[in-house]
Amino acid sequence: MANNPRSEALFERAQRVIPGGVNSPVRSFGAVGGTPPFIARGAGARIWDVDGNEYVDFLGSWGPLVLGHAYPAVVEAVQRAAADGTSFGAPTEREVHLAELVAAAVPSIEMLRLVSSGTEAVMSAVRIARAYTGRSKVVKFNGCYHGHADGMLVKAGSGAATLGVPTSAGVPEAYAAETLVAEYNDLDSVVALLDAHINQVAAVIVEPVAGNMGVVPPEEGFLEGLRRLTGEAGALLIFDEVITGFRVAYGGAQARYGVTPDLTCLGKIIGGGLPVGAFGGRADVMAMVAPLGPAYQAGTLSGNPLAVAAGTACLEALAEPGTYEALDALGAQAEAGLRAAAEAAGTPMTLNRVGSMFTAFFTEEPVRTWADAAGADTERYAAFFHGLLERGVYVAPSQFEAAFVSLAHTPEDVAFAARAAAGALGGG
Repeated sequence: MANNPRSEALFERAQRVIPGGVNSPVRSFGAVGGTPPFIARGAGARIWDVDGNEYVDFLGSWGPLVLGHAYPAVVEAVQRAAADGTSFGAPTEREVHLAELVAAAVPSIEMLRLVSSGTEAVMSAVRIARAYTGRSKVVKFNGCYHGHADGMLVKAGSGAATLGVPTSAGVPEAYAAETLVAEYNDLDSVVALLDAHINQVAAVIVEPVAGNMGVVPPEEGFLEGLRRLTGEAGALLIFDEVITGFRVAYGGAQARYGVTPDLTCLGKIIGGGLPVGAFGGRADVMAMVAPLGPAYQAGTLSGNPLAVAAGTACLEALAEPGTYEALDALGAQAEAGLRAAAEAAGTPMTLNRVGSMFTAFFTEEPVRTWADAAGADTERYAAFFHGLLERGVYVAPSQFEAAFVSLAHTPEDVAFAARAAAGALGGG
């Protein structure tokens, strides 16, 4: 980045009082090098840093800003809610309305509990699954990231993969032993674990479209196979749709692929960009949640009035006809532009896309598992990232993340990004 003295000064200040200078590890640019730009504001498809540099944003706060930055209806909803009070620790009508919208949209959800983050949603869903089944073990997939709850930081993707930390320090071995790891898109690996731990597995948790090792779609039959295997084993199937919920379809990946889990974790979009999460599913499973049942979960800021107001405005906008067709068209244009840029530059690239989320992997091989993703050239990605940044395009500072288009992007924005990619790959 050519001109960032204020960002550099802020990063120096931040490192004195915040570990690594950031409040979430990937923001540090540790995987790509350089100083992260400190963002001052966003509008539509663009963001501006504190030094006045402008970028077309394909990160979108890691996915939730499907309407773009500072979408007027969302801003107005937050302002109205704030004027009435920012937190009560008591029930409000707004949270009931958002819960009704989510339950009506997501096939698996009959009842849900609102929380404050995706991590909290996953942590709670796993607890409920254990309470419902009376079992302790959970199967997750290599390279899938489900937040930073202790049991999920075992061979996690996303920031943990970026930092080369497959298992976090501070997680007791005895606790981590309750998490079993299968290979994404490999049903045989799931069968082996279920057979080796008969009547011990409470749940299988999966990102139905992996988004935390870069975008990796489920192969034909994979999700259907998980549904069948968990049913046969007496385990619950949990879809982590924190990224895919209301992103790849209004009802999430489960609506797109026609596979209904027992429990679903949501976040990001259902808060319109504000801190929020939710877990929900079959009514008999959710009846385990206190105060109905014996599995305790609580949070003072759960159902926060500002977050649910923003989320309601967001979901109402996404429900408009043609929304997902428009997003898919922009995603297809972005895919075509990146493929053309790589071909023109003679650069090996595999591009995976599902709807409006995509990842360019610097490898000639197909990417269908974590091992495939891990084989991509991360140094080449870092150079590509900085080439885009210098040309005014902002994407994730990690090979193992997704890029996103939003309804605020125009075909001209996507074409601009394709030209920037051609320059970044060709050095022009």
